[in-house]
Amino acid sequence: MSSSALENLSPAFPQRAAWGTASSLRAWQQDALDQYARDQPRDFLCVATPGAGKTTFALRVALALLQSREIRRIVVVTPTEHLKVQWADAAARVGIQLDPGTGGSSRKGRSREYDGSAVTYAGVAARSYVYEALCVSKDVLVIFDEIHHAGDSKSWGESVTYAFSNAKRRLALTGTPFRSDDNPIPFVAYDELAPGVKQSRADYTYGYAEALADHVVRPVLFMNYGGPMRWRTKSGDELAADLGVPMTKDLTAAAWRTALAPQGEWVSAVLRAADRRLMEVRRHIPDAGGLVIATNQTTARAYAKLLTDLTGKRPCVVLSDDSKASARIDEFSASDERWMVAVRMVSEGVDVPRLAVGVYATATSTPLFFAQAVGRFVRSRRRGEVATVFLPTVPVLLAHASTIEKQRDHVLGRPKSDETDIWAETEALMEQANRSESASEDLLGEFEALESQATFDHVLFDSQAFGMHAEPSSQDEADYLGLPGLLEPSQVSVLLAERQRRQLRRREKDDRKVEPEVALHRAMASKRKELNSLVAQYARIKGVPHSHVHADLRRECGGPPLAKATQNEVDERVRAIRAWLRG
Repeated sequence: MSSSALENLSPAFPQRAAWGTASSLRAWQQDALDQYARDQPRDFLCVATPGAGKTTFALRVALALLQSREIRRIVVVTPTEHLKVQWADAAARVGIQLDPGTGGSSRKGRSREYDGSAVTYAGVAARSYVYEALCVSKDVLVIFDEIHHAGDSKSWGESVTYAFSNAKRRLALTGTPFRSDDNPIPFVAYDELAPGVKQSRADYTYGYAEALADHVVRPVLFMNYGGPMRWRTKSGDELAADLGVPMTKDLTAAAWRTALAPQGEWVSAVLRAADRRLMEVRRHIPDAGGLVIATNQTTARAYAKLLTDLTGKRPCVVLSDDSKASARIDEFSASDERWMVAVRMVSEGVDVPRLAVGVYATATSTPLFFAQAVGRFVRSRRRGEVATVFLPTVPVLLAHASTIEKQRDHVLGRPKSDETDIWAETEALMEQANRSESASEDLLGEFEALESQATFDHVLFDSQAFGMHAEPSSQDEADYLGLPGLLEPSQVSVLLAERQRRQLRRREKDDRKVEPEVALHRAMASKRKELNSLVAQYARIKGVPHSHVHADLRRECGGPPLAKATQNEVDERVRAIRAWLRG
């Protein structure tokens, strides 16, 4: 280790330092480091939002402990093989040499020139006795990257506990401390909330809301797309539903799966919109990149083909069973290529700071995965950068997006049906999302996606919804896709509100045009669709069910239920709710 490592680190934010190597600490990092130096804890859990700089903090702790000879060896435990190399490279830049074992050195012995090693949680589980012996014979600092993965299975948790129980210091890092199960996370403290119910306790927390206020991370625009879907069930029945319209969980899941089918129009339309958004961002950030997160390798390859046809260039494709996956990620990170397509490998921890636009084209719905996926786009390189993530309009995803600023801890033993006061602050929808859900076999078994169309639904920003239904490639959609790529959060809200007012004025102007004679059923269907779109928009803003808004409109305007209303009665309700939206 270089004795001048602290003085020779890379430049700091806002200039982009190499991953984990910023020399001038951010305020939260210095605060956390001061607390660590003051308390000198054996165990320390740092919860910091993705992109905030957990690696820089951890390496500063490691440097200080090595220089004081408090510890003699470092072991970094990561979720993936790629992150082992990433940690080793970051540590080398600050004078710490870690062996990631890429050349088989970990099994054949290790050079004395190394200060430690980088391993995976699976690797620890396979050879826990080796690390247990190391901790007995040496003063070891173990750094757990994304410590919640140590609870991925009971055997992993037991192996990590056995391997590192004798470590002199343990530093745990995570951006998402909650889990979807009751597997305890090793070396994490839990406070008792009620008999048999415990919640994880962090020693230091730096959340997304704080990081956003400090301009450490980017604000995120969520562009939501729904549309009509049609599919054939296992029993041969054909079903249809509009993604984004309230319906049962089974129908939502099937419509969602239909939307993600590569052969349908929904994916093509969303990829076109995402590429248009990326090109707008690149006007201000020339090397900005995009990432499509796919459900599996088959759809990843199909999405890559669609992007090739769209852009004329084949995107970087990262598959977990590809031995060159890590090299592909590194190459993409260092290039100015537009698109990368991946399954799950790039969803967590992998650092590609230039990613600014994402397409969430996967059916994975847990809050843990969603938070980590969005975390790939929030790492800020300069003030004013804005991230954009395209989502299918699915209630559980919108709930995650709306609560992205909330800090959640891991709770053990929570009664699933308990609605007593102790759980009043935990939303029922998030609790539902945390559980494994499976739709009926008829709907989600062997079915065939027949048809999908995309419609722009709205933009979600800072837990507020802006805009309403618009057709792909329309001027309404273009207004939102064309937002500048460099904006302060307050400017984003102002521009979105202005775009919404413009969209309302355009709709009102269109209504004043003389319409050609059309069949009554078509005219009524069009007017009801517009009213339902406005009702959905208003309901999202107010946080109330659609039925409540329709009831309020009937009280305001009079008339029968919507199904029995005349054209004039529907028009009157449209005018009323437009007035409500204008405020």
